[in-house]
Amino acid sequence: MHAPLMSLTWTDHLTGRRGFLVVDRLVRGVASGGLRMRPGCTPEEVAGLARGMTMKEALHYDPEGHPASRYIPLGGAKGGIDCDPRDPDAYGLLVRYLRAMRPYVESFWTTGEDLGLTQDLVDRAAAEAGLVSSIQAVYPLLDDEAEARRRLADAFALRVDGIGLDELVGGCGVAESVLTALDRAGVPYSGTRVALQGLGTMGGATARFLTRTGLTVVAVADIKGTISNPDGLDVEELLAARDAYGTVDRAVLRPGDRELPGEAWLSADVEVLVPAAVSYAIDTGNQERVTARWIVEAANMPVLPTAEEPLSARGVTVLPDVVVNSATNAWWWWTLFGDIGADAEEAFAHVRSSMRALVDRVLARAEADGTTPRTAAHALAADRLPVIAERFGWYR
Repeated sequence: MHAPLMSLTWTDHLTGRRGFLVVDRLVRGVASGGLRMRPGCTPEEVAGLARGMTMKEALHYDPEGHPASRYIPLGGAKGGIDCDPRDPDAYGLLVRYLRAMRPYVESFWTTGEDLGLTQDLVDRAAAEAGLVSSIQAVYPLLDDEAEARRRLADAFALRVDGIGLDELVGGCGVAESVLTALDRAGVPYSGTRVALQGLGTMGGATARFLTRTGLTVVAVADIKGTISNPDGLDVEELLAARDAYGTVDRAVLRPGDRELPGEAWLSADVEVLVPAAVSYAIDTGNQERVTARWIVEAANMPVLPTAEEPLSARGVTVLPDVVVNSATNAWWWWTLFGDIGADAEEAFAHVRSSMRALVDRVLARAEADGTTPRTAAHALAADRLPVIAERFGWYR
């Protein structure tokens, strides 16, 4: 694993809180990766996420792909701020961070929402910090900047069942990852049970797509604890009762719904676990509680490497974050570069076909090599990165 191109730490002059930026790699002079805000965020965490972004970009690049494809991968980067997003100082801190990072955002770092932040909030803070856009560094690579920006704005304005398209495409990709794994294993959707940690943007959309495909969500966890019902939860009701942070109002629970401790989702009697909230959720101390057949990483880095080894040894398949949650990032660029238009059905169709092909390729590689899906995904990325470097440059 190579060292990142750039890593920096910023200290806020008003609060003393720290923010970080890691640029893992530039491709065509640009790197892509979101900005997260959470208490306890570290430079090591941000570096791991930046490396993951490099791999996500590489995995969505097919060197022998369709000649009409316009999206060419970028490098990987990530930003992080050590602060609780609910803190009264959080928004001012975000604005000052972006003001300090303005030269990098203007020049080579395209960013957007991640854990703890919404795109609306990032956009508002970016404007206040004097930025044209949080993704303005990519504009010089576009054939028609005005048309591309209009197309992306139109796509962000689309709503499906009252929810923004941008909040749904990532969960669509996670759900398709689950379905691809089930299909390869010959497991029917009906009767397959799911537990999720996190009912925010990614977890909520994943739950919606999975239930609409016939799977049964029996447990969800938020900051208040786990809501469980072995007969299945009313996902739509729970989603409608969330606050801005993905916390469910318990007043909507039905008589058969039970409130359990926060970690109860982990040991739920299910086939599929979807950690869709924080990093490092599954460690060596709690991995033994997992009875699911699959762990599907909707969050970034939720399974520690030291936990994945014993999980794999007892037959639990971990579908890695660099594959599973990559659809949101890819959708931005497919739309901006013009591979798809500002159309929800076209977006979902492209996400489904692309994610199904990618997950299938990763699982096939894992079977052929006798490795884990994560090792297989890393191997595929390693195959593609030199090709990307040869064709578009490699700055590190």
